[in-house]
Amino acid sequence: METIVLKFGGSSLADNIKLNIVANKIVEFYNQKKKVIVVVSAQGKTTDRLIKEAKELSYVPNDRELDALISTGEQVSISKLSILLNRMGYEAISLTGWQAGIYTSETNGEAKIEQINVSRIEKELEKNRIVVIAGFQGINKKEDITTLGRGGSDTTAVAVAAAIKADHCYIFSDVDGVYSTDPNKITEAKKLEVLSYEEMLDLSNEGAKVLHNRCVEIAEKYKVPIETGSTFNNNVGTVICDKIEESAVKSIVKNDDLFLVTLKHETYGQELFDKICLTLIESGVGLNTLINNSVSSLNISFTIKAANLAKFQQLLEKDLKMLHSSFTNISRISLVGYGISNNEEIMKQILSLFYLNKIEILSIQVEECKISIMTKEKVSSQILEQLHHKLIA
Repeated sequence: METIVLKFGGSSLADNIKLNIVANKIVEFYNQKKKVIVVVSAQGKTTDRLIKEAKELSYVPNDRELDALISTGEQVSISKLSILLNRMGYEAISLTGWQAGIYTSETNGEAKIEQINVSRIEKELEKNRIVVIAGFQGINKKEDITTLGRGGSDTTAVAVAAAIKADHCYIFSDVDGVYSTDPNKITEAKKLEVLSYEEMLDLSNEGAKVLHNRCVEIAEKYKVPIETGSTFNNNVGTVICDKIEESAVKSIVKNDDLFLVTLKHETYGQELFDKICLTLIESGVGLNTLINNSVSSLNISFTIKAANLAKFQQLLEKDLKMLHSSFTNISRISLVGYGISNNEEIMKQILSLFYLNKIEILSIQVEECKISIMTKEKVSSQILEQLHHKLIA
């Protein structure tokens, strides 16, 4: 008997009508004589609401307590869905992250799954139950609840699929696959039939809100094929697997949720530089694209996610108050496709469009499957539309 993992996102579970659609989809798979594991997110915008309420109490909430709070969203989802399935005559059982044996690192808000003890899951499957697991959460060695970062339910689903050696892993949402760009912004966007793990990972890392980046890393490591599709129709989705195709741009992502930070100090020393970097990493703020222009005085620049801006400003007030800082909201536009780094014509066309639009480039990063360009300020989606029309449409 095949074992499958089905993951449903928050938009698929937003209300009781949608919960019934999800339940019927689960039952379709179960009636095909399959062992079914379901991983769910919090309903609708529940996580956003809980974070907002926490920030009304504290500008920067304690990480441990915030995880304890926002993990409740998924627990509501698993309970409601299991209640509904049982009422429909299908025996289902809900499991929180810790009940499902999901053990993580200690980093609250961005924990990584380190181990899954599947004994409880297997025990419930042997009873022919539908196992409904809370995504996005686990437990660390201190027995504290942890969360995996936004989109972490995808990671839960793929990690469980790998641990249980599932035959298939389906990721359902309100879109029916991965597109060549954001279909809400660009009408010419095309659905992609197949992407390699590497291409999908680049898209996720660049802000495409389709799959959590760590879920793709796990899928590639354990060779778990993923199929993305819509909860609300039976259209063929996008398969993520080992397949690699010819050199071409497949998808373009524009990420505006970035800030370019510049830090300065009258004197430069290796000790100060190291302190800054370690403080940012240990606090969970992180740093990317670091540029060190220092000579006699400190002058460094790097990017951080917009979501980490408040936490970073708190660091400036406490641990890094000796520094002068400035912030600029910028854009990063990334073009993804296997082998495009070796195609000079693609780079010429990209640079030509930036020149015509008088967009100042801050940096260019070229990798095997990705070309990323950061701009000196936030730019409109006009350049995204032009790049898509020129290189994909």
